[in-house]
Amino acid sequence: MSERPVEINTAVAHPARVYNVWVGGKDHYVVDQEAAELAAAANPSIVPAVRANRAFLGRAVRHLAGEVGIRQFLDIGTGIPTADNTHEVAQSVAPDARVVYVDNDPIVLAHARALLVGTTEGRTAYVEADARDVDTILAEAKQTLDLSQPVALMLVAILQYIPDAEDPYGIVTRLLDALPSGSHVVLSHPASDIASDEVAQSMRIYNERAAEHATATPRSRAEVTRFLDGTEPLAPGLVSLPEWRPAAGDPDSGVIPMWCAVARKP
Repeated sequence: MSERPVEINTAVAHPARVYNVWVGGKDHYVVDQEAAELAAAANPSIVPAVRANRAFLGRAVRHLAGEVGIRQFLDIGTGIPTADNTHEVAQSVAPDARVVYVDNDPIVLAHARALLVGTTEGRTAYVEADARDVDTILAEAKQTLDLSQPVALMLVAILQYIPDAEDPYGIVTRLLDALPSGSHVVLSHPASDIASDEVAQSMRIYNERAAEHATATPRSRAEVTRFLDGTEPLAPGLVSLPEWRPAAGDPDSGVIPMWCAVARKP
């Protein structure tokens, strides 16, 4: 992990810090809090969606580590550490699990040491890279993961920050092409066709305050399904967050405008 001075742009909102506001964290700035609060006012389902998204991540990782036997996780766009990070969930099930986190926000880099605490048997590493920089991600991930063995590719609430003009589908294809048969992709994405007016308004408010490279694009069910081309979705397929294998005792989240799926590479 780099030891260079951390340079943080506090003039524009950043996804990791806005998300941190929504989960009740303290690692953000005024611009992030303003964007988060205004977007949530336009779309009151945002905060429940963030919590449902975190719960989905936990259920997916627990299933892959416990039922499928996956021991390697590549988590792109991990954000600022909170409770139940990918490595904590995976290594609670399989202590020898290896996890590589990827993010490009300097404030995440500043907290990376918190991410780098894994089990004695497993390993946890951090890559500073943009989700678009596939070559760097794969080259650095190879330092910790064996890419000849199955990997869980975590793309949880990250692909909305890659506009169509920058070929998000091609990015996902390149990542999956580098992974062997038996790998899985864990995906969640804001929906443009659930509570569409509220989602559009909240995205507009957020985008007005975000850095140019971090604006967000919600997508329809059909558009999100394209990210899974060439894979075999696990039951129940592409569904709203609360509908993916809900656990006993999960709270009723109501209508959540986010699609999610877990799919296997054949």
